[in-house]
Amino acid sequence: MNDPQPTFRSEMSGVAGSVVQAGDVHGGLHVHEAKSADAGTPRQLPADVRGFVNRVAELGRLDHLLRDGTPGLAAPAVVLIAGTAGVGKTSLAVHWAQRVRNRFPDGQLYINLRGYDPGAPVTPESALNLFLQALGVRASAIPADPQAKAMLYRSLVADRRVLVVLDNAATVSQVRPLLPGTASCLVLVTSRNRMPGLVSRDGAVRVTVDVLDDDEAVTLLRNLVEDHRGADDLAELNELSQLCARLPLALRIAAERAAARPWMALSELIHDLRDESALWEALSSADDDEVDAVRTVFAWSYRALPDAAAQLFRRLGLHPGAEFGLGVAAALAGVTTGAARHVLDVLLAGHLLEQVGPDRYQLHDLLRAYAIDQVRHDEPPEGQRAAVHRMLSWYLSTAQEAYLVVARGGRHLKIDVEACELPSAPGPFANRAQALTWYSRERANLMMATRTAAAWGFDRIAWQIPGALAVIYDNHDAADVWLATEQLALEAARRVGDRYGQGVVLDRLGIKFRRLRRVDEAIDCFRDASEVFDSLGIGIGKARVINGMGVVYMEAGQLQEARTAFERAIEAAWLNEGETSLRALSTVNLGDTHLRLGSPENALRCAADALPTLRKLDDVIMECVATRLQGAAQRELGMLEESRISLQRAVEAVRRAGNLVAECEVFLELARLEIAEGSPADALVSAQRAIVIARQFGAATVEAEALDVTGTAYRKLGRQTDAMHFHRQAVELHRSTGNVAGVDAATRHLSTALESREGEL
Repeated sequence: MNDPQPTFRSEMSGVAGSVVQAGDVHGGLHVHEAKSADAGTPRQLPADVRGFVNRVAELGRLDHLLRDGTPGLAAPAVVLIAGTAGVGKTSLAVHWAQRVRNRFPDGQLYINLRGYDPGAPVTPESALNLFLQALGVRASAIPADPQAKAMLYRSLVADRRVLVVLDNAATVSQVRPLLPGTASCLVLVTSRNRMPGLVSRDGAVRVTVDVLDDDEAVTLLRNLVEDHRGADDLAELNELSQLCARLPLALRIAAERAAARPWMALSELIHDLRDESALWEALSSADDDEVDAVRTVFAWSYRALPDAAAQLFRRLGLHPGAEFGLGVAAALAGVTTGAARHVLDVLLAGHLLEQVGPDRYQLHDLLRAYAIDQVRHDEPPEGQRAAVHRMLSWYLSTAQEAYLVVARGGRHLKIDVEACELPSAPGPFANRAQALTWYSRERANLMMATRTAAAWGFDRIAWQIPGALAVIYDNHDAADVWLATEQLALEAARRVGDRYGQGVVLDRLGIKFRRLRRVDEAIDCFRDASEVFDSLGIGIGKARVINGMGVVYMEAGQLQEARTAFERAIEAAWLNEGETSLRALSTVNLGDTHLRLGSPENALRCAADALPTLRKLDDVIMECVATRLQGAAQRELGMLEESRISLQRAVEAVRRAGNLVAECEVFLELARLEIAEGSPADALVSAQRAIVIARQFGAATVEAEALDVTGTAYRKLGRQTDAMHFHRQAVELHRSTGNVAGVDAATRHLSTALESREGEL
């Protein structure tokens, strides 16, 4: 690959002290922030169903679950809407949820769990990641452990009135981690599964949705066709509804075809429908007769489509997810976006597609299964491969455009894709916010696109999609979200023999494993990446991964190894003219190492060396880290007035960035300074602020150090029993995170408090 030297920026470690690491191979800034800039009350419900009719009894039963005249909810707080495929469970859930959303002022969460989608279902961990972010938690603060995710989620919604809609769930295990722990919330679950365990163990009320009765089915047909046709014969409407098994999905498709042919007698349409057969392989369902009816209606409608619409419909079966945008539909069809929009309008009119937003569409899972079968039967292999290549190229090209705007200039990753004509190539994003919005919407598709690329043998695309997106997802997703995808990307880079790709992805995996505290795997990845970059002569890549190893050693308490690594990283960065950012962050890391080794003079010198560069780069977060290091070193040297000035500057910098976790680290350092100034009562306040934020966002090391500082403040106040309590908590928390140095320090402080108490006695 030409010019394979990307820009490297910084990633904060999320621990106390100024340990930082290049956050991605292309230039992202990893920020531990408490709240998203746009975080607010989540309003995630889909739009209400157009033309919703019937279901009076079911709506009435749902209404009775709310206490009349009170804002609270009656127990139970879980409702399961169960029924066969295509019966209208989602429509009922969304329609009712829209009716009662004002009863839930703290927000409405919605997710389609894709339990019966032809692709992989959404895991509880992925759903929790999305819910936590919707509730305002920064991705970097989301814990990796699934149980910890669930606990944080339950804590955030406790005593709040939130409506949670879990659509298309397949199993109880997919649902249970997403249940709040309080009756102030209401959960609506839709599923084809009757989920007896959810009812018996979790107290869910089951509302069974059956097919429409004869009168309801005919009413739905009449409502949909009355503006387009004359009065159809009641007997024929009944017959048509029976052929559709009285399923709302099939009825809507059949009604749309009847409305589009007002000159054709309903008897002729019924005859055509009766003649349909041999559609697709059997789907698992509790009622084969109903599934057969839906298949027949799908085939009947599909065969009546114009050629361009039929082709796009079946090619949508090649898309890895049920939801997609206009641009990728145009790529699949091999046409301009204008032409694709026209064809999509035809599919929308036939109820073969749903529109879920501006230029945003989705397929019902049954229709998607049908499209997958049709593309296999009706599209030649070479046509399928070409369409998939265009689709993946569109995703990769758009990812590159997002990278360019988010990375803010510098040397960029070269996207090296085989020549591929895209009649509507993605244009540039107007700004960073637009690119991030696109990513949030497409996240699941992008991960699945990577898997699709590997499955079809487009291995360069398979590693380059996550490669280009690392600048974004390191800031917007928990550490475990892209881990499996990056592992697959590494396999793809190895298959195609792309050494640079291997180095990029190995470095990415090293960061992932470090954040997940899988130390040995992190070191192995960084070492392998270093060998790759060394063999390719890419000095900045080698410098970057050496810095990464230093961060791992730092967090493991191996300070001599960390110092050596950071010195090597600085030396390598000096050999790459213009790479001042990486040099500065490695210098800050080296300074923190000196401070921990008891050399505050060297730490202060490192901070002074790095700060001018960081200010010139306008890297506010790194400036905060370096200024905090400066303040800590000054405190150690007895320069208390200078230390307070530095820490006040750090507070100003971190507040400009809106970064609460970094702010809690500054308050931890302020607490230490206040103890040194002889103000232990003030130190208690600062340490408490650090503890509260650290607990909220899972920064266990910061919390443990703040607990230990709290114990020291109580010792200075002569309250040895209280001091022992906090030192013990610090020991236990440090031990749980494997921080040996932290355990030793807190244990020494605990012993001091114990001796002081015995002396008082």
